[in-house]
Amino acid sequence: MKIALTGTAGFIAYFVAKRLLEDGHEVAGIDNVNPYYDVKLKEARVANLKKFPNFTEARIDLHDNEAVACLFKSFKPARVANLAAQAGVRYSFENPYCYIDSNISGFLNILEGCRHNPVEHLVFASTASVYGANGKMPWAETDGCNHQLSLYAATKKANEAMAHSYSHLFDIPTTGLRFFNVYGPWGRPDMALFIFVRNIIEGKPIDVFNNGNMVRDFTYVEDIAEGVARVLLGAPPKKDSSWKADVPVPDPSNSGVAPFKLYNIGNSHPVNLMRYIEIMEDEIGKKAVINFMPIQPGEIEKSEADNSRLYKDYGFKPKTNVDEGVRNFVRWYRRFYGV
Repeated sequence: MKIALTGTAGFIAYFVAKRLLEDGHEVAGIDNVNPYYDVKLKEARVANLKKFPNFTEARIDLHDNEAVACLFKSFKPARVANLAAQAGVRYSFENPYCYIDSNISGFLNILEGCRHNPVEHLVFASTASVYGANGKMPWAETDGCNHQLSLYAATKKANEAMAHSYSHLFDIPTTGLRFFNVYGPWGRPDMALFIFVRNIIEGKPIDVFNNGNMVRDFTYVEDIAEGVARVLLGAPPKKDSSWKADVPVPDPSNSGVAPFKLYNIGNSHPVNLMRYIEIMEDEIGKKAVINFMPIQPGEIEKSEADNSRLYKDYGFKPKTNVDEGVRNFVRWYRRFYGV
């Protein structure tokens, strides 16, 4: 199958690309390899993907509508996965405009590509952050998510609305996946796991927010990649004839007017942040020097995924517990950086 996949120089899409390429699919990997973080790490990921003869690199910016349109026209993908995004909560305080360029304008160009080409299924990355101030746990796709706490989360919620409208208007089968706290080898240097491991190894302090009272549904990246692949390659969604529009709150996770679906994709086993750090300390063999700090603006105190719909429809169930996942990251970090 010919698949266009955005963000392949990045963390999650790199693993999804590997999963697809190993299965023999033809992948066009779209990424502009921007300098948001260490370009050497991004180039190393791309170099690994180039070892596959069925991988084609398309080094273009999603914000470039002409380049995106040309890629769709020349490659003619059967299915599309948009995993590229400007990520990070705190960076949005410094540079909010790049979130609009990447997450809104860039995604619009992907939607336009699907509109003007016969794409069987579009899968796009959303985030658990869209649930925002919703305190009911675990979070389910049927829950309300109208109170985002960061610009990043707001742009991903906007993606869901944009995708539904295009799915309705142009009959594009579309699935959104709300990722929960993805971690693992080849991760981003701005992520907590990466920062904590680096600083513990170097004997530098780590900043732990909300005085360590944070709970996260940490989800291993290879489990995420398996879930994305199952959805992308599986049966595309259809309009749901049982969907009710005449109720006070219509189900936001599917639609009766569009072939559209939303799924959580998490581990469903939330872990306290301090336990997360303990595993790092044990694997590194060194105690962390901790600066306990108050919670930061835009941060969510707890996340937990209800994965039941994804399991029911695609048989997806994560396999990696946090002990194994964190240890895998530490070992990768030591190998990659020679420390």
